[in-house]
Amino acid sequence: MAAACEQMTSLLVGQEELPHPYDAWISIAKNLPELIKNGQLRAEVEKLTTFSIDGLQGHKLQRLAHLVLGYITMAYVWGEGDGDVRKVLPSNIAVPYCKVSEKLGLPPILVYADCVLANWKKKDPSGPMTYENMDILFSFPGGDCGKGFFLVSLVVETAAASAIKVIPIIFNAIQREDPDTLQKALLDIASCLHKALEMFHQIHEYVDPNLFFNVLRIYLSGWKGNPLLSEGLLYEGVWDTPKKFAGGSAAQSSIFQCFDILLGIQHTVGGVPSDSAAKFLQEMRTYMPSAHQNFLRSLESGPSVRKFVLSKGDATLQEIYNECVQAMVSLRNYHLQIVAKYIVIPASQPSKRKQTSEEPSEPKSKGTGGTDIMEFLRTVRSTTVNSLLKED
Repeated sequence: MAAACEQMTSLLVGQEELPHPYDAWISIAKNLPELIKNGQLRAEVEKLTTFSIDGLQGHKLQRLAHLVLGYITMAYVWGEGDGDVRKVLPSNIAVPYCKVSEKLGLPPILVYADCVLANWKKKDPSGPMTYENMDILFSFPGGDCGKGFFLVSLVVETAAASAIKVIPIIFNAIQREDPDTLQKALLDIASCLHKALEMFHQIHEYVDPNLFFNVLRIYLSGWKGNPLLSEGLLYEGVWDTPKKFAGGSAAQSSIFQCFDILLGIQHTVGGVPSDSAAKFLQEMRTYMPSAHQNFLRSLESGPSVRKFVLSKGDATLQEIYNECVQAMVSLRNYHLQIVAKYIVIPASQPSKRKQTSEEPSEPKSKGTGGTDIMEFLRTVRSTTVNSLLKED
């Protein structure tokens, strides 16, 4: 378990360049906003040679390639973000993208593990993991909006991830029936979740709601539950029929699913998803890196913190357990407020983007993952609230 925890908390760092000939991908990805603005992006992508992925040896290079090809794919499909979409991804991108995706156990679309977990560098390599000391590797149109959105997500993630190291201590404490050690470890969890919420507040400083909704969000949208690509995207040279994949979503973060499992916050009944929100959370696990999926499965087979706390009948222990659950409720409450500010309110205002006459109207409350996001988040919050232990 300790090794699995270490793998979960390790972030990709120090890999910004791909070797020749894959530097041709990097060149396009680093100039996406300009190429899109000048109407050159699609032509540049179509000129690319189809590269074998045999030269991409090692996990870091493959993850960087997945990130780069994800950026290029989103830019190619959505173009200038004006509704003029491409329904076919050319084979020179589709074939290597699907092959590297298969190696990593990830879908061939830009996922949370790409744009948040692998898309950053420190300005001062010896400096701290703070917003001020970080930058993103690749950008979409929208200026610094993407930098703000991805880096705030990353600092929230790293604050919460600090708690993962205490999970082996928690499991050992339960096995040894040691409530004192368990109490201390649970307080560590609550503290890290409070810190994550504190980091989340930075979004207002760095992300403009209108730019997020009208520009960045377009490039994070997938081809599942999206009327602009109702049949999905055809990956030329890979599959004969279009495929549907959800866009990047915070539901693809393994950190918060990890704490749901640890605290016994049940979105399933007997292991079966109980509603559409639970089904979506379960599906989003397939968009996580394999090591993260395996870690969540190992947590599910571990001892139950909730059952142990209940069995002890200790008021202090129950109170500390509830503090952890309440920290998850607070994060989900805040996420609802953010979605209202960055999606619901801008969606109610007239769009300043030009639209093609045949563009179908997109459901206003849909998240980039393809769900009715407010309904999804309310359901997940409700399940979390219901997990608070009631006083007798």
